[in-house]
Formats: sequence, C-alpha cells, structure tokens
Amino acid sequence: MVWRFMNTGHRSGITNMNLDIRLANQVSEGALPVLRLYGWNPHAISIGMHQRFEDFDPAALSNAGLDIVRRPTGGMAILHANELTYSVAMPLGSLSLREAYRFINEALLQGLRMLGIPAELSASSEDFREAYRNAASIPCFSTSAKCEIQAQGKKLLGSAQRRYGNVVLQHGSLLLGPEHREITEYLSHSLQQSKSLMVQQLGARATDAESILGTSVPFEDAAAAVRRGFEAAHGIEFSPTDVSYYAADTLPDTILPCL
Repeated sequence: MVWRFMNTGHRSGITNMNLDIRLANQVSEGALPVLRLYGWNPHAISIGMHQRFEDFDPAALSNAGLDIVRRPTGGMAILHANELTYSVAMPLGSLSLREAYRFINEALLQGLRMLGIPAELSASSEDFREAYRNAASIPCFSTSAKCEIQAQGKKLLGSAQRRYGNVVLQHGSLLLGPEHREITEYLSHSLQQSKSLMVQQLGARATDAESILGTSVPFEDAAAAVRRGFEAAHGIEFSPTDVSYYAADTLPDTILPCL
C-alpha cells in the first residue's frame, strides 16, 4: 500500500485548511492517499463547520496574535499551540466513515505508543447533539467520541472528518503540551459565565504528551513517530511529496471549495 507523505511545517490557519482541502480534491481525482503533518504559525483557533465565530472575542484574539479559521470538517474548537496536527485524505473503498476513523486512529495509536505513551481507543461516545447545544462543550477536548484516542482515561488526540464522494478527509490535533487549555481566554463576553465550567472540564477530560511523559515532546519527534505508526499498523509505504508545490503563495487567502 503506497501513500504520499508530507511534513509541511508551521503555516497559517487558512493555508493549512486549504492544503487539506486541496489534498482531498486530488485524491478525489485519483491521486494516492496522503498523510500530512503540520503545525500553525501564528497559533490559531480552528472551529468546526457547525460552530460560530461569534463564540470568540476578536479583540482578544487580535491582541494575542492568534488566527481563527473554520475547518471544512465538523467537531469542536481547538487552540493549535503546542501540538501536532495530522490530516489524512484517502479513498473509502468499501469502508464506512466509522471504519475509516478507526483505521486512521489505529495508526495514530501505534505512533503514540512508539513515543512511550500508553494510549488507547475510547469505548464509548458522548451525545454530540447535546454537546452542540451546551456552551461548556465548545472546546474539542471537553468531549470524546467512540474510538477516539485517550491516555490515562483522558482525551489526548481529537479528530474530525468529512466525506467527499468516496473520499474521506480526516484531521486532528495531538496535544504535546497543556497550552490548549488557554482557549477559554478567548471566549466572547456572552460566554464568560460558562468559562469556569469549561476550565474544569478541560482539566478533567483532556491530557497531553508532556503531562503523561513528564518531559516535553518536540514536534519533529512526534511527527516521526506518527509516520512510523502508519507504516507499522497498516504496512503503508510512503512516497515523498514535493512540498514546494504547495507553497503558501499558490493558495488563495480564503477557504477553497471542495469537490
């Protein structure tokens, strides 16, 4: 099984989302499946396709130098700071979306174990329809889905996906440190009454690689482990992609449409 592999480094929120969409479109047109690993510069909040920009304070974001961008997938809001983001675009073939989710997460799980993290797949899911109605569930890491990746009973890696014809785009955030909790500092004034509950839920339900291992995990170390996880879990052979083809100046400053 041959896939493409890309480590595109740290880029802006809009560039990152456009790269993911472009890769999904390419796979729809017959290109090889792809695993892409990346970070965010500047740090950014990404929100799911069904969430509202109005839940965040634009002045607070601007003062902190943070981007905010809407993902083409679902899920809840994430502060992308000290973390590794992955994306996979692959044909579904005979797989259901749920089966594809497990396929990808099994590979991520292998990579995390190579880092020494005792990760596992969650056995149950929360009611996401209720979560979307609950302001305290705005952050991604305050809720968990079935087959999502946990460690020590807490969410470590949050993912979201979307289907385009017979192709799935799935991407997610592996927390390398605790900075994701700072998302509550950027809530709109109308949500301040929910802030204390969000802080409590994030502390109780989420964890990160540094907290588990007792030492910092560099981005490149995490990226190498995730790549090895896909190779070990599914026998994938990676063909490198020319990252220069995806230079930021070839992408628009608005989110691309999807096929």
